[in-house]
Amino acid sequence: MSATLERLDSRRTGLPGMAVLYGPAGWGKTFATNVLAIENRAYYVQMRSAWRSKTLLEKVLFEMGVKHTRSTVPVLLDLVCEQLSASRRTLILDEFDYATKSDSLIELARDIYEGSQGSLLLVGEELLPKKLERWERFHSRVLTWAPAQRVTADDAGKLAEIYAPGLPIEQDVLQRLVELSNGSVRRVSVNLTQLHEHSMTYGLESIGLAELEGVEIYTGRSPERRL
Repeated sequence: MSATLERLDSRRTGLPGMAVLYGPAGWGKTFATNVLAIENRAYYVQMRSAWRSKTLLEKVLFEMGVKHTRSTVPVLLDLVCEQLSASRRTLILDEFDYATKSDSLIELARDIYEGSQGSLLLVGEELLPKKLERWERFHSRVLTWAPAQRVTADDAGKLAEIYAPGLPIEQDVLQRLVELSNGSVRRVSVNLTQLHEHSMTYGLESIGLAELEGVEIYTGRSPERRL
């Protein structure tokens, strides 16, 4: 994520200024974009399914801190472009899959880029690049396609300090959690919380593979009915 923002900011004149970060749900995309938006003073807007062009522009202007009287879409678009161009800050649009359901939202995003020549980072699910192929004029303006990375055992060790503080967890347990998570940092975090609560309930001082067998691990599959 950090490398993608850096590539956008340091691109040579004439290169396109849009990037796409994509990956399955739970892989930490939104968390990462929020953290780096703060660190890099980027504008961050998380899209909603009910939004249309005017709502999106109003939300972007609110994030930019630009006050305006309610106006038409063209006027709001000009305000967004002017602020993005003047500030030279990146605009991050999370949950961009919602935009692919509407030609007008896709064209609006392209208008924001063309009108500002600024940097746009679009974040969405793993099929977002494929969905964007429908709009060649948009697709061709993407500088880089950045796939989200799977969670690793090292990541799990760092997460354990947050979600299972003070509980020694063996490395093979962390590796097993990573295998069961199917790449999802969210599932690893939930399972670490489960282990921490289990250890407190049963007075365990550490967690090994033997103790792991007694904990209900979240893998993303629906729980089976118990009789």
